[in-house]
Amino acid sequence: MPQIFVVNSGSSSIKYQLVDLDTEEAVLGGLVERIGEPGSPVADHESGLRGILNDLGDEHDIAAVGHRVVHGGQTFTGPAIVTDQVEADIEALSALAPLHNPANLQGIRAARAALPDLPHVAVFDTAFHHTLPAAAYTYAIDAELAAEHGVRRYGFHGTSHKYVSEQTAAFLGRPLESLKTIVLHLGNGASVAAIDGGVSIETSMGMTPLEGLVMGTRSGDIDAAVLVHLHRQAGLSIDDLDALLNRRSGLLGLTGNSDMRDVQSAAVEGDEVAEAALAVYRHRIRRYIGAYIAHLGGLDAIVFTAGVGENNSLLRRRVLAGLEFLGISVDVDRNEVRTKKARYISPDGSPVAVLVVPTNEELEIARQTAGVAL
Repeated sequence: MPQIFVVNSGSSSIKYQLVDLDTEEAVLGGLVERIGEPGSPVADHESGLRGILNDLGDEHDIAAVGHRVVHGGQTFTGPAIVTDQVEADIEALSALAPLHNPANLQGIRAARAALPDLPHVAVFDTAFHHTLPAAAYTYAIDAELAAEHGVRRYGFHGTSHKYVSEQTAAFLGRPLESLKTIVLHLGNGASVAAIDGGVSIETSMGMTPLEGLVMGTRSGDIDAAVLVHLHRQAGLSIDDLDALLNRRSGLLGLTGNSDMRDVQSAAVEGDEVAEAALAVYRHRIRRYIGAYIAHLGGLDAIVFTAGVGENNSLLRRRVLAGLEFLGISVDVDRNEVRTKKARYISPDGSPVAVLVVPTNEELEIARQTAGVAL
């Protein structure tokens, strides 16, 4: 009964899961927080990993370790066995993901030190989107400057988009290669992907996870000249602007609250500010749906996933309201069903299948890890 130890390392946390390869079920999982913070009993990531492994005991048959890494740049187009060179490459890409790659790398180094005899595999959020055509990933700025500094669209949430698109094909009982699918990964971070025959051809996040949809604390799409204006007129520095767009925008910036559940509850109770924010949130999603139908040249399925997408029936219904002319509609009763399983929320015979498909990024990381390490 071989198992994959999946590690998702943050700057002060380690989220982990042990996945059984035979059943593809999580045997156990957990989270270690406040690593290295004052007063914390966990001094560093290596201490955290060793504590986790002590808790796991010797009865588990760990065959390999899979690590989530946010940014693979143009270097990594699929999972990679971790070597010293791979570590160096991940570190070199930290300029593109300064909040994520260094933390991911801490976890990799700690795990390699704690489990030196096992294969370690890096699974990249960006890898699934390496199939984007040049027209989709190119920004219209000075080409030499862009090439020198790696400025292009990379896309993120790739493990989720890959997993959900494949689960969609299995649920529909159709070949993946035949499907034109839009996946809406809606959580605190949110992105959309247009997937044609299992291949990502467009996605809303860009060089970083900031671009695209309105998120919990991120602005999503914004006129770049707004930053120049705020620098000149409000005196905001580069660091101020970074904090504004990534940590003080999105639902938080519009309402003072980053949690969709709280914002929607306020809107239902008549809070006009909350309702206006949700209108912006929905409008942005609908804009991408329309654009991606055009890029795909048709649509077989639209799929909601992640925390908001899987659990917020009112949002799903209102996002798709009025799209019946595109063959997209929602069955009110089906939409209200709560289950952890994939399900239809469109009426029987609908030209476009509207689905809720729970994501499982840890399982996808385990599958990709096993694919290259075992």
